[in-house]
Amino acid sequence: MSGWFCYLLECADGTLYCGISNDLDRRLAAHSSSEGAKYTRSRLPVRLVYAESCEDRSAALRREAAIKKLPRAAKLALAASVA
Repeated sequence: MSGWFCYLLECADGTLYCGISNDLDRRLAAHSSSEGAKYTRSRLPVRLVYAESCEDRSAALRREAAIKKLPRAAKLALAASVA
């Protein structure tokens, strides 16, 4: 995978984590091996529930901010839209 991505993870405790990356596979591997975000380290395992391609880093950051503002139900609906 190439380009920038905005993604949503479901953690083992049921919480959701939103982030961006320009190498989604590497970033997911980092999250799964406790080398990702501090938030996810204590909530393993994590599962990718949503990812979308973005034009560039700026667009990915804007999308991440928009997703983070959504209520939990809307984030879950977003994840369900690709399932």
